[in-house]
Amino acid sequence: MPFRPPNQHAITPQGQGRFPGFDVLDQAHVWDDVTAGVVLARLALPNMLAFFTAHEVGIAAPMLDLLLGQDCDPRVPVLALIDTRLATAETDGWHYDDMPEDGQAWRETLAHLDEGAHTRHGAGYAELGESDQARLLQDVQDLSDRGESWHGFVAKHAWSLWTRYATTAFYSHPWAWNEIGFSGPAYPRGYLNPGINTREKWEVADHHEADPVPFAERVERARKADDDLSGRNNGE
Repeated sequence: MPFRPPNQHAITPQGQGRFPGFDVLDQAHVWDDVTAGVVLARLALPNMLAFFTAHEVGIAAPMLDLLLGQDCDPRVPVLALIDTRLATAETDGWHYDDMPEDGQAWRETLAHLDEGAHTRHGAGYAELGESDQARLLQDVQDLSDRGESWHGFVAKHAWSLWTRYATTAFYSHPWAWNEIGFSGPAYPRGYLNPGINTREKWEVADHHEADPVPFAERVERARKADDDLSGRNNGE
């Protein structure tokens, strides 16, 4: 297994998780060499980015943090993981008819997000406070929910581009696996105890019985209700 000092064991994004002490990397010794190499490479500190420009980084970095709720360290290096995919043209193999190829779509949608910041606040997206950045991002999601357009794109398609890449990058990282208790690649070891509420000897029980999904749904309903109320109060 890879050596990690004690303060780098069982890391989870922002130090949050439901499986205390669980570290998927404790099982790296049973992965085949190719799999281990791919997974462990994701732990490397990001070097110079190859796809995004410095200006685009200033827009994409806070936007991705907002999408994923990463507001403190340790953070999964989502931007660097997406950058690597786009630099090597490792896309999902398809794109919406109304949008260009994913790399160009990222450049154009980031530019539109920055344009919206200048129009509304007279400053670039990177220069805004978090609440203003979040509001601009929320506007895109709201347009997506209503099936409307955004800067000539179907808003739902732009939103899908961002969230699809963000979640794929986030949940490809071992720290995110620690957070959700995912024990990593099954090949070549396999599993001996499949089934509901069964665990392998290397897995850890969830220490929190509450299902997070209903809570998240309540938060989303409350957010939308608040947006609707704000709109009515503003005469919209």
